[in-house]
Amino acid sequence: MEDDPLILGAQTFNSRLIVGTGKYRDVAETRDALEASGAEIVTVALRRVDLNDRGSGSLMSLLTSGRYTVLPNTAGCYTAEEAVRTLRLARELGIAELVKLEVIGDEKTLYPDNEQTLEAARLLVKEGFTVLPYCIDDPIICRKLQDVGCAAVMPLAAPIGSGLGIRNPHNLRIILDQAKVPVIVDAGVGTASDAAIALELGCDGVLLNTAIAQAKDPLKMAVAMRYAVEAGRLAFRAGRMPKRAYANASSPESGLIE
Repeated sequence: MEDDPLILGAQTFNSRLIVGTGKYRDVAETRDALEASGAEIVTVALRRVDLNDRGSGSLMSLLTSGRYTVLPNTAGCYTAEEAVRTLRLARELGIAELVKLEVIGDEKTLYPDNEQTLEAARLLVKEGFTVLPYCIDDPIICRKLQDVGCAAVMPLAAPIGSGLGIRNPHNLRIILDQAKVPVIVDAGVGTASDAAIALELGCDGVLLNTAIAQAKDPLKMAVAMRYAVEAGRLAFRAGRMPKRAYANASSPESGLIE
């Protein structure tokens, strides 16, 4: 996929799969799953890890090894102020230029708060962050986030951790039609076919965590996700055949043997 890179701000990536680091059994399994996925960008919840623990065998030692681009996220933040403060702290620690903005509005659904997300995005962009915001699959908020300078928009496919897959492909198509920045599906992917569908629709990438970490065999699922994203992107670039209401013979009818 080197002839078809994903561009986020000033950075270029070959892989269109972004993976999370939560819910694994231990750091060793996290390391193996990340490697199997082929991902170049790895996201970490800033409020749920010890950012200062860089000792051997720690999650932060793995993430700061230079092998991955770390995408710090603001999971667990419920206001724009909390999210901005969290990312400013991460910047002081040297791990926050490309950032995932997440401002939750509801504890049960973990749906984002549109107003707070937009407010935080506006402030962070002004401060020079490359902002990737998690948002509802709403074309209006996606357009507003794009207009304030976000480097991508990240609409959910379904609630975080639900594994329900692409629930609203129609909205994703509208978002894609108006997008001038990459569209990355974030949340709700449950298996490889979900990831492939997102890419086949024209989405520029997929971010997922639970689908790999809570699979019966995380390493096999990581590989499956890697291939699904590549296959989906190739299918999108190839252009699918038109859908037809009736059969259409694959072989020509001329020259039939009587």
